[in-house]
Amino acid sequence: MSDIAVLINTAVAVLAAVVLIVRFRVNPVIALVIGSVYLGLAVGLGVEKTVETITSGFGEIMVEVGLLIAFGVLMGSILNQSGAIRRLVEHLLSTFGPKRLPYTMGLAIGTVLQSIFLDVLLVISAPLARKLAPKIGKLGTARMATAMAIALECGIVFTVPGVASLALAGLLNVPLGKMLLFGLLLVIPTIIISIAIMTFLFRRGFWSEAKDEDHTFVEEEDREGEEESDGGTSQSAPGQSAGSGQGNGGADARPGRGTVTVAERERKQAPLLLLFAPLLTSLLLIGAGAILQILNIDLPWLQLLGEPVIALLIGLIGTCLVTRAAIGQEKVEQAITVGFKESGQILILTGVGGSLAATVAAAGLGDILGGFFSASTVAPLLVVWAIAAVLHIAVGSVTLSAITAAGLLAPIAPAIGLDPVLLALAAGAGSLFMVHVTSNTFWLLQSLLGQSVRGALKSVTVGVSVASVVAILLILPMSLLF
Repeated sequence: MSDIAVLINTAVAVLAAVVLIVRFRVNPVIALVIGSVYLGLAVGLGVEKTVETITSGFGEIMVEVGLLIAFGVLMGSILNQSGAIRRLVEHLLSTFGPKRLPYTMGLAIGTVLQSIFLDVLLVISAPLARKLAPKIGKLGTARMATAMAIALECGIVFTVPGVASLALAGLLNVPLGKMLLFGLLLVIPTIIISIAIMTFLFRRGFWSEAKDEDHTFVEEEDREGEEESDGGTSQSAPGQSAGSGQGNGGADARPGRGTVTVAERERKQAPLLLLFAPLLTSLLLIGAGAILQILNIDLPWLQLLGEPVIALLIGLIGTCLVTRAAIGQEKVEQAITVGFKESGQILILTGVGGSLAATVAAAGLGDILGGFFSASTVAPLLVVWAIAAVLHIAVGSVTLSAITAAGLLAPIAPAIGLDPVLLALAAGAGSLFMVHVTSNTFWLLQSLLGQSVRGALKSVTVGVSVASVVAILLILPMSLLF
């Protein structure tokens, strides 16, 4: 089959999957499998080879990241149940002062809190951010909403153990320690620069309190939070974070309402550093393993502990033990149940992304594109960024668009000598472009932070798009150095 025919059939397969998802509301997993089947048959792989390629692609990526995603999500669910996430956000925001609140919260959410399922992390931290926004001043809501949007979306694609970063690393065979180091090098300046750019725009009149903030909604939310506090939301199920996050945060902080103060509560609870110690230990072990590999140092015991699966297993066991002493075995088991539910959909979507990537590779697209890009490593990075951006605008899923775009160009990395970690980061950056009304995160940020739809289009859609552009502009010079 000619090169042009392979390119056309690949484009048809991807467009068909997009149309099925957007127009006919077909589940993304089913749509991607249909696209993979079409591509395999259209390029002449045959029935048996097509099915074998799809199933082997699914299995290979599960070998790479299946346990990693499960362990990461489980740790996040347990930390959420223990109240550690809420306490950390409260502590950071009260320590660094009003002027640094957006940057502090953004960096915390985009780095150390990425083991938490995105929606859960959002509903825990949003009420706290909303209450602290007035302390910043006139643009408090705009800056806090933008910081949260940028950090949440950047963290999930760049920072290990964010689920999209794990999926991209597995899909492109990037060592997880390397993904961790390069992701941190990218996500920290991306968050800081993007928040600074949006703050500059807001101060130049890009934000209107009258039109971009929903003050009525905020007042109603505050009244509901007080009612929930009185009603004792501490008995909420682990998955019902919106109410529990607001109720617990508000009740504990109000002396004189028959509840303990923050300081009294902290004295009665397990130390915050102790609760996060297992997760931090896991990340340090993964990072140490990557450094040993880069420096060609042979320390078998540390290499074992630095293997991502072993490191995250150690973190999960440690998190279970520490939180069991703090909140009891029953609540730990409840959190694990919730974590399994959250990780299931992520695992299947990631595996299907691997199926599409394997079918694309079997169709020979890698050799074709490798010839086009043989003279440049910059061009494929821009192409994968653009593909991920277009897919995200159409489908509305950051993870799905990143995985699909990376899968399409994964075969070219070895052919042109491009480091796959840069391809992973570029796909992640592109998938951030134009978070809009098709995204669940958009509506959660709009409602929980008291914004109008117009305001959310500025803080979320424009803010995260700025981060997408900033990230690819930082990735391009990295491609010249590594």
